[in-house]
Amino acid sequence: MQVEFRECDFFNLWLWLEFETAPSLMERQYIEEIFDSWFFLGKLGGFNAENLQVQETGLDISYLDYDDTLAGDSLLSLMHNMGDVEYEGTWARCWIDMGTSDAIAIDVLINAFMQFSREFVALKRLVIGGENPDWPVPNSGRPEFVSDDN
Repeated sequence: MQVEFRECDFFNLWLWLEFETAPSLMERQYIEEIFDSWFFLGKLGGFNAENLQVQETGLDISYLDYDDTLAGDSLLSLMHNMGDVEYEGTWARCWIDMGTSDAIAIDVLINAFMQFSREFVALKRLVIGGENPDWPVPNSGRPEFVSDDN
């Protein structure tokens, strides 16, 4: 699976998946579960690069003295909103407002789709940001459920 980056705005980010063939209903369900799980972790603040105490400790985490104060003092890192996954031919796309989540969220999503492509459904590429010329995003760049009045 190829990973490609286009223009990225974390508050208005389109994620694009290209399949080898048009995805079946079951394959669509898998994709939607990946996006939903990723978003749910982001909504709960799971992608906070300011608090990676276990990662920064290294391989030997036995008897790690986890600092709750450090964890509590880090800035909030929450995803704000996600649209429905949409499909057209061999493409799927999803709109996300990543809010204050850190870029580690993108790495986690790439890793998940890489493994998914190896084990379940071959993906040609994951495109982060921008838009496809043959499938333009709505003028506002946001799904219908996000009001312009806010």
